[in-house]
Amino acid sequence: MSDFVSSFWSGYVAVITLVGIIGVALFVWIVTAGQAARKGKADVTGHVWDEDLVELNNPLPDWWRWMFYISVAFALGYLVLYPGLGSFKGVLGWTSHKEYREEVAEAKKQYEPLFDKYLKQDIKAVAADPEARQIGQHLFLTYCSQCHGSDAGGATGFPNLRDNDWLYGGEPENIQTTIMNGRNGMMPPFGPALGQDGVKAVANYVLSLSGARHDAALALKGKAIFATNCAACHGPTGTGNQFIGAPNLTDKIWLYGGSEKAVVETITKGRSGAMPAQKDNLGEAKVHLLAAYVYSLSH
Repeated sequence: MSDFVSSFWSGYVAVITLVGIIGVALFVWIVTAGQAARKGKADVTGHVWDEDLVELNNPLPDWWRWMFYISVAFALGYLVLYPGLGSFKGVLGWTSHKEYREEVAEAKKQYEPLFDKYLKQDIKAVAADPEARQIGQHLFLTYCSQCHGSDAGGATGFPNLRDNDWLYGGEPENIQTTIMNGRNGMMPPFGPALGQDGVKAVANYVLSLSGARHDAALALKGKAIFATNCAACHGPTGTGNQFIGAPNLTDKIWLYGGSEKAVVETITKGRSGAMPAQKDNLGEAKVHLLAAYVYSLSH
């Protein structure tokens, strides 16, 4: 409530809020004032059914009426202590940002010694520690499961971290670098360059590399096209290049699907994948524990 473009809007919000609260109190007082004068006696509304069934207008009980007044007093007291009246910050000076910073500082005070203990250890040693793996799992579920799944099994476009197939290498240092600095993978679209027939031929050759079902005649034609257009990244034999994140096409692990339709779509339209860097978000100690946990999943 502190980012008003002018002081007018701050005052406008404050006035509307106070008028609303005080208006409620006045309304309750006006409605119940006449009832109090009747000293608990009910009015007859004039509606009668079945000769003697009379509709009454009973006075509100005192406890119900005072609950309204107590609520109004609470609201006014709250607005004095906490933000709520335009840009007025309240006498306590509370803000959600301040509370967040205090909670983070308290959490660091409590957990950083434990994180620092593991930071001094080799990632493989941390991965072998059950307590460290449990901490790493909690971090993974908080920061990584949205993309890779709670079981780390991945999804279309998001790698499975439980197998031993790695785009950028599965050594502890590679995993830590991936989490710290992020990755940006990009395969350019070849549809315009190869045409529909060329794409289909290459797709069948790619499928043949892993022994998947394919058209042998198209695969033979696609082999030459692959050597000219694809081997620079995926290698002459299709085994990939971890230095640039080019997948191994000779196994049966597919990031975007291994059907002919999916492979054709990948070649035609290209693919673009990004893993966000977590260095600034998590810090080195937490990344160290995360890397150890991810390493442990496939070892």
